[in-house]
Amino acid sequence: MKYRLLILGILITTSVNAQLLKDKAQFTKQDTLRGSITPERAWWDLNYYDLNIKVQPDKKYISGYNIIRYKVLKSHDVIQIDLQDPLEVVAFTQDKVQLDYNKIGPAYFVYLKKEQVPGDYNELYVQYSGQPKEAVRAPWDGGFSWKKDDNGKHFVATSCQGLGASVWWPNKDHMYDEVDSMRIAIDVPKDLIAVANGRLRDTYEYEYGGFKMYEWFVSNPINNYGVNVNIGDYVNFSEVYEGEKGQLDMDYWVLKDNLEKAKEHFKDAPKMMKAFEHWFGPYPFYEDSFKLVEVPYLGMEHQSSVTYGNQYKNGYLGRDLSRTGWGLKFDFIIIHEAGHEWFANNITNKDIADMWIHEGFTAYSENLFLDYYYGKEASADYVIGTRANIQNDKPLIGPYNVNKEGSSDMYYKGANMLHTLRQLVEDDDLWRDILRGLNSEFYHQTVTTKQIEDYISEKTNKDLSAFFNQYLRDTRIPTLEYKIEDGKLKFRYVNIVDGFDMPIEVMIGDKTEWIFPNSEWKYKPFTGTEFKVDRDYFIYSKQL
Repeated sequence: MKYRLLILGILITTSVNAQLLKDKAQFTKQDTLRGSITPERAWWDLNYYDLNIKVQPDKKYISGYNIIRYKVLKSHDVIQIDLQDPLEVVAFTQDKVQLDYNKIGPAYFVYLKKEQVPGDYNELYVQYSGQPKEAVRAPWDGGFSWKKDDNGKHFVATSCQGLGASVWWPNKDHMYDEVDSMRIAIDVPKDLIAVANGRLRDTYEYEYGGFKMYEWFVSNPINNYGVNVNIGDYVNFSEVYEGEKGQLDMDYWVLKDNLEKAKEHFKDAPKMMKAFEHWFGPYPFYEDSFKLVEVPYLGMEHQSSVTYGNQYKNGYLGRDLSRTGWGLKFDFIIIHEAGHEWFANNITNKDIADMWIHEGFTAYSENLFLDYYYGKEASADYVIGTRANIQNDKPLIGPYNVNKEGSSDMYYKGANMLHTLRQLVEDDDLWRDILRGLNSEFYHQTVTTKQIEDYISEKTNKDLSAFFNQYLRDTRIPTLEYKIEDGKLKFRYVNIVDGFDMPIEVMIGDKTEWIFPNSEWKYKPFTGTEFKVDRDYFIYSKQL
């Protein structure tokens, strides 16, 4: 690590910022089929999913079907649907006609018989079953978590970021195309409760077989990995939050034995909502409510169904990721995963290579929560403290079109990049307007890094291309070299990309001044006795 080589730091960095997908020296055709907008994906636009799934925890077995409604953009006769082994498709049908298909890894290429007329809405019925991949270390490796609670009752949940939603249900498994709305119907043993995204619309107990159906409905666009199923011996409590768009239903689903503990601990949730609506704008999914759902793993940002497993502790499993004390002022999972409702679920990257948009802004939201309740210095202490978790191993942006994210530094290097950018804006009201504006401009959209860069550059009226190239596409941290002699301060940047010339604030004696370094040596009179770079800028400094 670049900073303090502490055992604790290594453990925290490994557990919090673990790569979602394994590193590869070479990518395969299957990586391209999974990660690119193939011709068999490009010709149709998702409209609606009707997902129906029966979960049998005793057998670790699922079965069901998904009806995929789509709009034809241009005529084509092959459609790509994704489902990962060991799950298997039982049948593809359209208008009750069974269809043939070819399979390459998790990609099914289905040969359509019906003419696909541009502008038409068609449906594809996909029946499937099997024993899905079991998550070994959820949420990082993904799949189904088959656990039991302290009373011996089944405690089951899904997680699939990076790996893809096709690890447990058939869909168009690429980030660029979000479904407009969806229904999620889950059959579970009748002594359990199933919780998914959106609002609970209906329940039905079957006369025979010992199962009960829970029907949930999502009325907003949703990314595939944001869809989840959680099953347990749940109880529910709720409150109504008076938010920027009116009344917001906030629901909490927890294990029966944890009810009283949760009622006290989950007070961070409305506090989170107040802070993040201030910084980012209205919660993006009022129609679908907000939920915290207890699960047998750490937690995930599933849209309107944020999952929670932080053991009812402040910090990250009781630890402060910044080592400043400020990280113990809040429950990391409630704040971080709920922050994703704005950055990941409202604004979603088109390609997982740009996942820094999700994780950088959301890691930054942690210190904005502190800023709202404890002030700017506390906020700065926290985000600067997290620099010890940065490894500078790879660029934050990964390779495109192969389903591969960039460095895990997207969390805290991303957060410190944004903290630095706030200093350059020099106007906290404008900075807040930018954060809120992003969530308004790209409301319920999938985006690229370029769109985010261009928006911020336009709103700040600054050319930030070299700034973003430095922090997103390069592993080096800018280093200010300086020398003080003969009444002059001599300074320049090294370890920088072409054109990097970020101005910074420095202390000369007891006065704060701006200097404007670039790759060439510059000089200015120096009459003080001390020189110090403002800590809010994420650079190194080196006196020669």
